[in-house]
Amino acid sequence: MATTISTSLMKIFSILLFILNTIAIIPSFSCPSHDQKHALLHFKSTLTTTINSSSYQFLELKSWNLSSDCCSWERVNCDATKTHVIKLHLDGLVVPHPDIDPVFSNILAPLFQITSLKKLDISNNSLHGEIPGDGFVNLTELVHLEMQNNNFNGSIPRQLFWLTSLCYLDIGNNSLKGELGPEVGYLRNLTTLKLYDNNFEGRIPSQLFKLKSLQVLDLSMNFLVGKLGPEIVSLRNLTTLWLYDNYFKGQIPSQLFKLEALRVLDLSYNNFKGTLEPELGSLQNLTTLDLKRNYFHGPIPHQLFKLQSLKLLDLSDNILEGSLSPEVGKLQNLEFLLLKANSLWGKIPKEIGNLTKLRAFSLQKNNFSSGIPTSVVNLKKLEALDLSKNAFSMQIPHFIGKLPTMIWLDMSHNKFTGPIPLSIQNLSKIEVLRLHGNMLNGEIPTWIFEIKTLQALHVGGKEDKLTWNNTAKIVPRSSLKEISMSYCGISGQIPEWISSHKELTYLDLKGNDLEGSIPFWLSERDLEIIDLFDNKLNGSIPSHIFENTKLLHLDFSRNKFSGELPGNIGNAKGIVSLCLGGNAFSGNLPYSLSKLVNLIVFDIHGNNITGNLQDTLPQNPFLETLILRNNSLEGYIPINVSNLISLRILDLSHNRLTGSIPQEIAKFSRMIKTPDNTRSFFNSHPIRTSNLLNENQDFILNWKKSLQGLAIPSLGTHIMLDLSHNKISGKIPPSLGNLKALKELDISHNRISGNIPVSFGNLENIECLDLSYNEISGLIPQSLTKLGLLTLLDVSNNILTGKIPRGGQMDHMDELEYFENNSGLCGMQIKVSCLEDVSQPEGGEEEEEKQSWFLWEETTWVGFLVGFFLSISNMHGLVFGFC
Repeated sequence: MATTISTSLMKIFSILLFILNTIAIIPSFSCPSHDQKHALLHFKSTLTTTINSSSYQFLELKSWNLSSDCCSWERVNCDATKTHVIKLHLDGLVVPHPDIDPVFSNILAPLFQITSLKKLDISNNSLHGEIPGDGFVNLTELVHLEMQNNNFNGSIPRQLFWLTSLCYLDIGNNSLKGELGPEVGYLRNLTTLKLYDNNFEGRIPSQLFKLKSLQVLDLSMNFLVGKLGPEIVSLRNLTTLWLYDNYFKGQIPSQLFKLEALRVLDLSYNNFKGTLEPELGSLQNLTTLDLKRNYFHGPIPHQLFKLQSLKLLDLSDNILEGSLSPEVGKLQNLEFLLLKANSLWGKIPKEIGNLTKLRAFSLQKNNFSSGIPTSVVNLKKLEALDLSKNAFSMQIPHFIGKLPTMIWLDMSHNKFTGPIPLSIQNLSKIEVLRLHGNMLNGEIPTWIFEIKTLQALHVGGKEDKLTWNNTAKIVPRSSLKEISMSYCGISGQIPEWISSHKELTYLDLKGNDLEGSIPFWLSERDLEIIDLFDNKLNGSIPSHIFENTKLLHLDFSRNKFSGELPGNIGNAKGIVSLCLGGNAFSGNLPYSLSKLVNLIVFDIHGNNITGNLQDTLPQNPFLETLILRNNSLEGYIPINVSNLISLRILDLSHNRLTGSIPQEIAKFSRMIKTPDNTRSFFNSHPIRTSNLLNENQDFILNWKKSLQGLAIPSLGTHIMLDLSHNKISGKIPPSLGNLKALKELDISHNRISGNIPVSFGNLENIECLDLSYNEISGLIPQSLTKLGLLTLLDVSNNILTGKIPRGGQMDHMDELEYFENNSGLCGMQIKVSCLEDVSQPEGGEEEEEKQSWFLWEETTWVGFLVGFFLSISNMHGLVFGFC
């Protein structure tokens, strides 16, 4: 009995022992920590509540629930023993939606309780507010942190730099600002640092160069300044350096060429200068070299062509010169060769045919003139060829049609002759064909419209002699998005066959003989650019054309349109440039013009626009060019003209304006500070990406007493204020001297009185100053000798007196007509001696002093008598033979 009980007990004990051992070796499938699970559920609850109240779209994290194991949840990873949550992949949870309340960074608070985290990704969530430094300081084990593509503002909190285990940090594409402090040096384990696309300013702190483990450094698209110093050599492990789109200057330090591990070097869109040093050839591992949009000059060093690993070489938009070396053919791994907008010349070397992997080749805007080598046919992978804006003068070679992968072909703005080659129809993948602005002749072939892949066709131009058969039967097989057939002799109404292209976004028919009215179908398309400049179209502008919210550029200048401008003009809210000059429009400017908040250029010169300027002046914050000349506007220049803070060009000439020049006109910030040509608003606008407005040369500006045709994007370099040919009176406000960026100031043909302000000597960029045909009196101030860029000064037909100043550019102002009808002027420039320049007779100092006193006294009395009799003559209506 006792034995049986003992045996039974032993069996029970064995079973219990087995169960215990089994429990011990089976891992727990419950969440590693109740606190961590609670924190995650708290985060989900906060997120759900916030999102639902804001009508955002978001991922609901359905697997996150109280009854399941959090290590099995989506976007959650635990360690091997499943005792801690170590990774959270929370990127892209929130999908932004316009016109709703923002989601702030305080929803992250529960996550900061999970102190075991090694990786946290909260990128792409549109989170607003400051980075919560007090929370991040708890995550001391964090190795990998991604916060890019949010809306964080403020500065980087100092607590973030206490996370000394960090190897990877990405805070790119936010709204952070301030200077990078020395604290960045605490992150000694960093291999990747990405701070791109923020608003950081100041210099790179020297402590950053102590991060010797750094492999990837991205500081691009900020406002960083200064020179790149020799300390860069400390980053021996660097493989990728992105510094593009900042304000760095100076030469590339030679120490950078010692970073042998470097694979990607992008210094584009800065102010670097100097020559390209031969030492560039020592960076043998480079696959990407991007130096575009800087100020590098001199030849391309042949050592650069030893970089056998290069896939992208972009030296565009610099001041490089010389020929393209045949050694370029050694870069046999090259896929992108971009050399546009330099001063390179000569011929394309035949060795270019060795680059059989080449996909894009651009020599745009250089001085190449010799033939295109037949070896180009070896480039069987070439997708884009841009030879535009050079000086090629032969026929377009037929072998261009033997490039089977060609998608983009631009040979515009050269001197190519002959017809459009038939071989182009063999380009079975061609999408963009730009042949305009040459000296081509013959008829535009109808087979072009049968190329099924073609999306953009640009032919014609002022120098071309291409013609179009108006009776041609067009059966379009392509769906063109861009049609440009300027100066091709197209007559009659706007061709109906164009309406069959349902996806049309760009239409340029300028310089033809089109007549009739605007067809209704034109407003049914989502056109972005409509250019009908210089035709014979008539009638009124149909109001429905301004219901197109995608419209960016509209040019109806130099036609025969009439009537009033539609009142709904303000509905085209996306419009950037609106050119209506040289027609017969009448009535007032519509009030809805001020709704065009994106408008940069508005030109309605040469019409019969009436009304008081103070009642109709459009108020658009981004307006850079406002041309109202040659109309019938009355009233005065209002004080609120100063609200147009972005103006670079204001032309109110040839109207009927009265009153005085308001001091507020001197508050135009873009006329005060010399603009940075690399960062004008126009260049940053989305329209820049299409690069289509660069082709328009039809904007007419009254510049330095002559009309000039300009491309609209170049208007930013023409900074002018023209108030001439009105009835403006009063004195010149001295505050106009603050407009230091002005290149032209014209207030001629008015009734302005008083003196020329001494402050005009501060107009350091002025090239043309026209004060003629007014009632300005007194001396020409000596301060004008400081104007080093002055090339035209017209002060004729005033009441000026005294000696014309000597020195600087004033010594070259010797056009007699620009000083005439100022009987009191004298000076070397007009070959009239001044009293003080009369040679002194021999005698001692006493005699000289007496003579000086006599001359002063005599001159004073003569001036007094002349003034006295002039006053009498004015009182009695007498006429004298002087001004």
